Amino acid sequence: MTPEPLPEHPDFLWRNPEPRSSYDVVIVGAGGHGLATAYYLAKNHGITNVAVLEKGWLAGGNMARNTTIIRSNYLWDESAAIYEHALKLWERLPEELGYDFLFSQRGVLNLAHTLQDVREGVRRVGANRLNGVDAQWLEPDEVAEVCPILNVSPRTRYPVLGGTFQPRAGIAKHDHVAWALARRADEMGVDLIQGCEVTGFLKDGDRVVGVETSHGRILADRVGLAAAGHSSVLAQRAGFRLPVQSHPLQALVSELHEPVHPTVVMSNHVHVYVSQAHKGELVMGAGIDAYNGYGQRGSFHVIEQQMAAAVELFPIFARAHVLRTWGGIVDVTPDASPIIGTTPVDNLYVNCGWGTGGFKATPAAGWTFAHTIATGEPHPLNAPFALERFTTGALIDEHGAAAVAH
Repeated sequence: MTPEPLPEHPDFLWRNPEPRSSYDVVIVGAGGHGLATAYYLAKNHGITNVAVLEKGWLAGGNMARNTTIIRSNYLWDESAAIYEHALKLWERLPEELGYDFLFSQRGVLNLAHTLQDVREGVRRVGANRLNGVDAQWLEPDEVAEVCPILNVSPRTRYPVLGGTFQPRAGIAKHDHVAWALARRADEMGVDLIQGCEVTGFLKDGDRVVGVETSHGRILADRVGLAAAGHSSVLAQRAGFRLPVQSHPLQALVSELHEPVHPTVVMSNHVHVYVSQAHKGELVMGAGIDAYNGYGQRGSFHVIEQQMAAAVELFPIFARAHVLRTWGGIVDVTPDASPIIGTTPVDNLYVNCGWGTGGFKATPAAGWTFAHTIATGEPHPLNAPFALERFTTGALIDEHGAAAVAH
């Protein structure tokens, strides 16, 4: 049963409370996944005595530092299932949350530049269709129809030999998504506590009973980690290791332009992806920086290479100017698939390892993580993504399937 909403706060989207001494559940990280987990704990499970702790400001990490792409056309059954669940949730969330966060289903086009790309793309389309995911294989002339500004000339360095297309995919306004989830969670009684860093964990034997924070001790029956690139640091403080590496992932935007780019175009081989935001700026990204680090910035050579690729694919953008760049911190597992489930420490749960796919998974990650925390057992959708797969060998190898997990 959904509790009665708290009184309206006309000047703010959510309250800014001081933390209480104890909660039923503490979520570490107030990004998209942490906020979605709190929302679904309240909505689906009636658990509202929840605190979401954020060391900085709400949604100031990767949620504010991504390229907002949403899609579900992953190869493996387990990945397709959880991302398709996310996409179906995305399709109804604006009405459910009562907040227009500009979800635009303009489609995502993944280009093929080599015969291996073609073989992998055709295979992916077949697998997607078997899993009920909308997917099409497009020949070069059909690619040009979907995106007329794309250079499909056979004389380019990496000619476009075709591409996969998911019409239901698209983009959304990332900060608005966070605000919408935060407002609804707050209305149902969840405490969103900013400027509250988790510095350690309180234990009773092998069981977590709370967290040490910059605001003092907070007791909790259950604790969920949703801190993306800093998950391995928190796990180490709790006494176990996670098989993740943190890397910078950078992106950039141009100045505003008239609407000319109708879809999202991704090229894994040349490695650039380009969309046009609602206001008109071009949003571009590339692959992760090769080095490990926690800096929210990237390397110049990556920008240079992605700009060269973007201009080759889109000659119309040759005189566009880069307005600003930024970086997020992505946590990557050996198989490029997430970890959602229990940990070696009782009552401590983890949601991490999404790499570059975290934003698109936001509602499904929250849905399944909330179920796992509320019941102590994984949801069928996140059961395959348990930490134990790295000892059993039951990997979900999206690295091998896609070469990139954007």
